[in-house]
Amino acid sequence: METKMRVMSDRPLNAETPVEHLRSWITANSVFFDRNQGAFPEELSLPAWRLQIEGEVENPLAFSFDEILRMPKAIVANTLECSGNGRSLLKEKAAGNPWTIGGVGNAVWGGVWLRDLLKRCGLKETGRHVAFEGSDRPLGSAGVKFIRSIPVEKAMESTLLAYEMNGEPLPFKHGYPLRALALGWTGANCVKWLWKITAIRLPFEGFFMDNVYRVFQKGEDPRSGRVVTRMSLKSIITQPLNGETLGVGPVTVLGAAYAGETPVTRVDISIDGGKTWVSAEMIGPREPYAWRQWQFVWDAGQAGDYTLLARAIDASGRKQPMKGRWNVLGYCNNGVMEHAIEVKIG
Repeated sequence: METKMRVMSDRPLNAETPVEHLRSWITANSVFFDRNQGAFPEELSLPAWRLQIEGEVENPLAFSFDEILRMPKAIVANTLECSGNGRSLLKEKAAGNPWTIGGVGNAVWGGVWLRDLLKRCGLKETGRHVAFEGSDRPLGSAGVKFIRSIPVEKAMESTLLAYEMNGEPLPFKHGYPLRALALGWTGANCVKWLWKITAIRLPFEGFFMDNVYRVFQKGEDPRSGRVVTRMSLKSIITQPLNGETLGVGPVTVLGAAYAGETPVTRVDISIDGGKTWVSAEMIGPREPYAWRQWQFVWDAGQAGDYTLLARAIDASGRKQPMKGRWNVLGYCNNGVMEHAIEVKIG
């Protein structure tokens, strides 16, 4: 039986992963969340496809897919999250798709390091930012293309150009044949259907850099807001489900925690709405850019209504904030209280 995604829009396709499928370390390709700003590209001819690299480089080049496959391959586990994941959990409504917690997933990606291609092209010192352009088709009469740029430091240190996802060719809807992955950063920085990379002197100026994917308040110029880059420190509860009724006795509470570029070292759990806390057991693989799974066996010995909370702590000692910070477009909601779940025992 095919798993049904929670579809928020068909055109462009935006759909989140059912919570039950977030319980494994690897999120299957078939249920990995879908986030798009435009329509899928037309079917492409792989022999004719080229990745163009131009701009502030000594030698602009166009790489065929076969040339990319012949380059040294890197395999990296990376958790990817939509910038607006958790938006609908904010107490005050924010503009955008009503993501709950299913706009996130973890996959093992195969590809080549962007730095290897930039070195071949002779990146100039004046190339301080790298802009990605995909071949997805803009929607609306304005025809605004989805182009995003990242600083050259991120491009050279930890950005993968992925052509595999969980040991399979990158699925078409997830960016085949090539997707940029700025490891530990939100999906907005990970352009799909990549066909052009431009080294530039300053951050790219355009709608998807200046008007959205920035954290700003009512009445503020979006361009004054912080650009959304790395993922926020967050923990989600994936078992039990919110609103579930359970029997008296042991209850296994499961979840995942992530912090983008910084490892999560601990997750604390509260079953009384935050009055008391106890540490969960960290389980599963430990990888620099992948989420950590955790579990906690709760002896639910008394019937009643309970509020379960999970709070992540990272390697630098930062604690996940108790409350998310509202902003106009609802980005980066990582509040503990906003991600609470309610369960009934008995």
